[in-house]
Amino acid sequence: MLLLVGLLVLSIAIAGCAQEEKKPEATPTPKPEKTAPQETPEKKPEVETLYFGAPISLTGKYSKEGQMSLWGMQVAAKWINEVHGGIKVGNKIYRVEIKYYDDESNKEKISGIIERLAVQDGVKFMLAPYSSGLTLAAAPVAEKYGVLMNSHGGASDYIFEQGYYYVVQTLSPASKYQTGFLEMIKNIDPDAKRVAMIYEDTEFSRSVFRAAKEYAEANGFEVVFDKTYPKGVQDLSPILNELKATNPDIIIGGGHFADGQLLTSQLAELKINVKAISILVAPALPKYYDALGTKAEGICAPAQWEVGVTYGPEAAKKLGMDYYGPTQDEFLKLFKEVSGSDEKPSYHAAEGAAAVLSYAYAIEKAQSLEPEKVREAMNNIEFMSLYGVWKIDPETGKQIGHDMVIIQWQGGTKKIIWPEAAANSDPYYPIPTWEEKEQGKLAKH
Repeated sequence: MLLLVGLLVLSIAIAGCAQEEKKPEATPTPKPEKTAPQETPEKKPEVETLYFGAPISLTGKYSKEGQMSLWGMQVAAKWINEVHGGIKVGNKIYRVEIKYYDDESNKEKISGIIERLAVQDGVKFMLAPYSSGLTLAAAPVAEKYGVLMNSHGGASDYIFEQGYYYVVQTLSPASKYQTGFLEMIKNIDPDAKRVAMIYEDTEFSRSVFRAAKEYAEANGFEVVFDKTYPKGVQDLSPILNELKATNPDIIIGGGHFADGQLLTSQLAELKINVKAISILVAPALPKYYDALGTKAEGICAPAQWEVGVTYGPEAAKKLGMDYYGPTQDEFLKLFKEVSGSDEKPSYHAAEGAAAVLSYAYAIEKAQSLEPEKVREAMNNIEFMSLYGVWKIDPETGKQIGHDMVIIQWQGGTKKIIWPEAAANSDPYYPIPTWEEKEQGKLAKH
């Protein structure tokens, strides 16, 4: 009995020891795996709309020019937004939109529109209306509210002689219209010295020829004839006979289309042969050649811009400056999209686009939307667009970088012959005589 009890106790003790030996160990805490450091995601730029405001002549006598200007502005905005990626200022991107109201080609409407854009719409960057008269009406209002105004269609030098700080210019002033032609003659024929000037008695023409005379006399030319004719003139033969007697080498003249066409016809009738002729406005229009035929051969005219200019990235590179904006091919493509037509853009469209591009370029340089800081940046910028070089005089805001292009009718086609950076043909010089043109001779290389 005692033996059985002992064996029972011993078996229990052995079982307990066995259980102690099988006690489970604590589960170890897993060590964290090594992971690559997390990069802080870059903050995406905020996107906002930036309005450029404009009185636009969509009705009235400047409606054609106004519509072209608007399309040009919208093309530039489209390029900035869709190709350039917007205007970048700090950590923000601004998409440009043109906010405009019809000024009806009426000077009386201008002040109200500028005030509405500046005060109610909060626009800080204005695009001036078309024409010097309407731009003159807009300038003091823009100055009053401290908003920048960029003139793309007001050529008068007078606008920029009033001491306005916030008014700048994109197109060439009237004082440069005929100086490029004289510069070209000086380069290709230093012996052509005798200049005859005959032009319409209007403020625009007087401004053009006053500057041309100063340039001529400062550059070794001799002005042998300098007379005006009245607006609406029907017969120029008396004054042209006086001009013929002075035996000039070159003639510069004109004012608008009708008198420019008359001047050409009567120079032909009187057989007044010279080495070169440049006439304001008229020869730049296709209907000039339609009306005159071979009489138009060799005749030159100044123009703000023409389809076919060779301004582009390569031309800018040669001059050591930035190119900004669409190339001419891109501009033509975008213009067709914006206008919804096959109509070719006029210079009004190109200068409207250039004004918008100059704002965008200056804002990015200033890294600010404050008009005063952007105006300060504009004092120091120089760049090329499809329109040519953009550079202002810091004191007056007047455009000093953009050159007028000189066109010449050659073989029934309008060619760009000056400046060299824009030319698509060499000058035909000297031009055929009127007698040669009567026999069918063309100013064709």
